[in-house]
Amino acid sequence: MKTIADKQVLVGADFAGFPLKEAVVKHLKAKGWTVADIGVREAGEKDPEMFHRIGLKVGARISEGEFERALLFCGTGMGIHIAASKCPRVHCAVAESVPAALRCVTGNGCNILAMGAFYVAPQTGIAMADAFLEHRLGDGYEDWKNFYEFHKLAIDELDAFDYEKFKKNGFEVERLGDYDLGPLPE
Repeated sequence: MKTIADKQVLVGADFAGFPLKEAVVKHLKAKGWTVADIGVREAGEKDPEMFHRIGLKVGARISEGEFERALLFCGTGMGIHIAASKCPRVHCAVAESVPAALRCVTGNGCNILAMGAFYVAPQTGIAMADAFLEHRLGDGYEDWKNFYEFHKLAIDELDAFDYEKFKKNGFEVERLGDYDLGPLPE
């Protein structure tokens, strides 16, 4: 698997997300990242691939364990996010701010971050990518009892989720365990 510890990341963009992707990729490469790129690779590309097809291709490479993390870019971040999220074990978030990008990984263990070039300025996108790629689940919550375990359990239950079993079980989630969070921060 190509990991963030080894500074390897997968990116994908449609024509609308291309300019933001280019700014983020330039920044990452300057910081020593190896970037694999799926999708639109040049401005004005003839017959560019549609956002959902790129999202599915990136999601599949996460599902198959080829990459630990990925960044996606389209006009809003939403369509490409929906497509990537169709793939098993993909936890993709759409974010438009640095705190949201940070929380999607530290609190929700997301493995793909989607951004919308219509809403995210290049410098913000760069800062969001840095926050997403430089952190892991639980970072910054070490003093919150069972924070990591609680959120990792949620990820594991989502990965194991089977809609037909859920439906047969009266729309109750099959629990893999529970964790006490203790007193919650105010």
